[in-house]
Formats: sequence, C-alpha cells, structure tokens
Amino acid sequence: MSSMESPRSPLQRPAYGNLITILSIDGGGVRGIIPSVILSFLETELQKLDGESARLADYFDVISGTSTGGLVTAMLTAPDEDNRPLFAARDITDFYLEHCPSIFPHDDNPLGHATKVIKALSGPKYDGVYLHELIQELLGNTQLHETLTNVVIPTFDIKHMQPTIFSSYQLKKNPGLDALLSDICIGTSAAPTYLPSHSFETEDSEGNLLGEFNLIDGGVAANNPTLVAISEVTQEITKGSMDFFPIKPTEYGRFLVLSLGTGSPKFEEKFDAATSSSWGVFGWLASSGSTPLIDVFTQSSSDMVDYHISTVFQALHSGENYLRVQDDTLSGDVASMDLSSRKNLEDLVQVGEELLKKPVAKVNLGTGIYEPYHCTSNEEALIRFAKILSKEKNTRELRSPGVNNGQKMNGHITNNGAFSKEKPALTNAIPHSFPDLHQLKTG
Repeated sequence: MSSMESPRSPLQRPAYGNLITILSIDGGGVRGIIPSVILSFLETELQKLDGESARLADYFDVISGTSTGGLVTAMLTAPDEDNRPLFAARDITDFYLEHCPSIFPHDDNPLGHATKVIKALSGPKYDGVYLHELIQELLGNTQLHETLTNVVIPTFDIKHMQPTIFSSYQLKKNPGLDALLSDICIGTSAAPTYLPSHSFETEDSEGNLLGEFNLIDGGVAANNPTLVAISEVTQEITKGSMDFFPIKPTEYGRFLVLSLGTGSPKFEEKFDAATSSSWGVFGWLASSGSTPLIDVFTQSSSDMVDYHISTVFQALHSGENYLRVQDDTLSGDVASMDLSSRKNLEDLVQVGEELLKKPVAKVNLGTGIYEPYHCTSNEEALIRFAKILSKEKNTRELRSPGVNNGQKMNGHITNNGAFSKEKPALTNAIPHSFPDLHQLKTG
C-alpha cells in the first residue's frame, strides 16, 4: 500500500456515518488569532468527551483554510513523529503571539507607517524571510498527501491568472499538486503589497517536472474557503467515490459545516465614495492606515461565500447544518491585518473570547450584516457541535467493518476500513441536521 493510500486519520469515511464534516478558516493576517481561540474552545470540548488525545483532525472529513487560515489548517493536520497532529488547537494562539511580531515587524515610531507606505510603492511591506523560514522549519518535508485528514487550501497563480486549489481530493488525478505543505502555506499567505509572491515546482520520484506554481494569497479568490471545501466534497460524491457511497450530491442535510471568520470592520464605515473617488494607485494601496484594495476584495470574497451558502442551506431546509462564527464589529487597531504590537495581539485574543459569549448570528441576506439568531451563544453552539462530532465519529467506528474486525493499539484504530475497495453495506443513516437553535441545550 502506497503512502498516498495509507490511512491518515482515525476518522472513518462518511459512508459509515450520517454526516460529512467540514471545518473552514478564513484569511486575515494577525486576525487569525480570533479563530484560533474558537478552535481551542472546540477542541477542549471534544477532549472532555473523548479524552485529552482528541484533536480536531480526528473529527473533520476536510479542513480548509486560506492565507493565515491555510497555515492553521497545516498546523492542525500535519503529522508529528508519532503521526498525530503537529499542533493542538490550544497552542495556536500562543504561536501567533510569539511569532507575529517577527512576521510583521511593528515600528512604534510615528513615521513608521509612512515608511511602510513608501516602501509598498516599490515592493512588499515585509520581506517574508522570517515567515518563510518559520514555516519551512515547522513543516519540514511534509507533503500534501501526508496530512492526517483531507485539506483544501486555495491560492492564486498569477502566471496562469487562475485559482489553484491544493486539495487532497485532487491528488489522484493531478499528482503535480502534491507539493510541500510549507510551499503551499507560503503561497496562500503571499498577500499582494504585504508579502512577496512565491514560486516553486513539484517533481516525481525520478525528478521529472510535474507542476510549476507562481502564487499569491488565496484570499484574492476565496478568502472564505468554505464553498471551495464543499465543492471539493461534492465533486467526489458526483464522481461516485466509495468514501461517500450512498450519499447524493444534493443531500445538504448530510453536511455539517463550521466556518470561522477572522473578523471584519463593517460597522466602522472606514471608506466612502466621496473620499475614494479621488484615489489613484497610491490611495487604493495606502489610506486610513490600511490597504483599501486588499480590504475590499478579501471582505467581498468572504461575504459572497457566506451569502451563497446561507441561501442554499436555507432553501434546502438545512440552515442549521451551517454554523458561521464571525465578528463584524471590529474597529480601530484590531481591524488591521498586520498590526503586531503586543497590545493589539492581546486585544485580538479578547475579541475571540468575547465572540464565544456573543449570540449565534446569521447574515441578513438583505443587508449583509450579521444579526443575532435567538439567544444561543457561540459557546453553547460549539459545545453542542462537539457532541455531534463525537457522536458521528463513534457511529462511523461502530459501522465500519475495518474497525469492528481490526484491533485498537495505543488508543488508535488499526486495519482502517475507510480505504477498503468494497462497497459498505447500506446504513440506516438518517439526515442529521444541527439542532434547532430554539431548543439548543448544552446539558
């Protein structure tokens, strides 16, 4: 059995369960701290149910991330020497606090911002050296096929002027995508004006060229990669993948989706037409202490995805299967993508902690504003979400012949049946939607 076919995660394939579980993490630079707090809370709840060794990669069929979310995705799914996730979710916040000041050096000099603006006219604000070395040291020679669950990381190839999606599901038909995770993460994080573009090649075992990539930040195509992840899964179902038999592509009641934003400044009303109408290149690249052009396309990308998914899930009466955790009330320094002062980073941690206490919100399809959905908090919703994930994992193990006929060693499943070629027996799977938030109980 090749490494491409070997089991990568204790989670059995969706065919043996009731749900397809998806985790998605937006891009947003230093604001990646916000979803890191949410992820830590969710993983802690899973550990309460299934033990301290529980990790998010054990529960999600696919984890997707763009830009800073792509790096978090790699940290959650790359294997360590024991073939377990490289990072526990609780360690990611500390990772940001430790390394962001070196990735985005902050200058307290009042003229520091002006210096960066001038530099941005001739090159990226940051050289990326520290970030590149950090990611390469962190992920080493780990390739895409080695992740512990399926991953989907969007980037954009400026040579071919089209999105490039690094997806575990695409490796069989396109082995050229089996790049180093470090290269993928550097590519998806290469935000124009902030960090340099990234180029690399992939080769087969004999040194033959398989792929050539010239990448910038995936946020220009899919800052919110939730829809990309759903599309990758839907393609697998449509192709008749045995991992999903007998699930049908339109069974959105079988999708359980957690989408994490990195915050947005919608209520701040930073820009207006009267001001921006006089902007040239300089104005769109540097105004109001940020980069308006980047802010606009990343925010619009995230909102359009949320708008589309909310519409589809609601139309198919599966609205409760989609949980978006996002704060659109950011203002001032915490709305910045690259302000790495100690105070701002700690303030972002607080934003994440306060977001847990806020009521679950859904986007108003008319205004685009997130509005509270009854009185259930994000914290309560995530506690319930953890219970559903745990139940789904256990259901798959009970139904999987590979688990029932195999043995457990050191607490991990062996003889994993998730990759057997026979069709699984039809289950009595009942579409399992996220409970109505009217009746949500945490007890």
